[in-house]
Amino acid sequence: MILTCSHDEDSSHYAHYVFAALDQEQSGTITFRDFMLGLSIVMKGTLQERLRWAFSLYDVNHDGYITKAEMLAVTSAIYNLLGDSGNAADHCPQSHKLDLNNDGVITIDEFINYCSKDENICNSFAIFDDLW
Repeated sequence: MILTCSHDEDSSHYAHYVFAALDQEQSGTITFRDFMLGLSIVMKGTLQERLRWAFSLYDVNHDGYITKAEMLAVTSAIYNLLGDSGNAADHCPQSHKLDLNNDGVITIDEFINYCSKDENICNSFAIFDDLW
């Protein structure tokens, strides 16, 4: 069985970000261990572990910070994957709400602090809890 996405050209951008988040050593390859660890965290990790993984998805250059440009790029890729190619800025979370100290970047602590208090975000991770 072959699974396809109706938005093949749009899925490559999102796939790039997921690949980079799974490639923890930034080697350009994903080992089976990398893949299983990422899958395990997303599916069965604690909320904190899942949020740390999500942070790594948005921290495109792996410098420990999410910039507005990184947030916009990943959010854009997600909405393109879903077939919504409208203005990505309209979909982008209010990054100033996440940037608690207003220094222009979002740290992992700011990200976890904000996301762990957002009911919609917590519920989106909880969807995996009862799969098996």
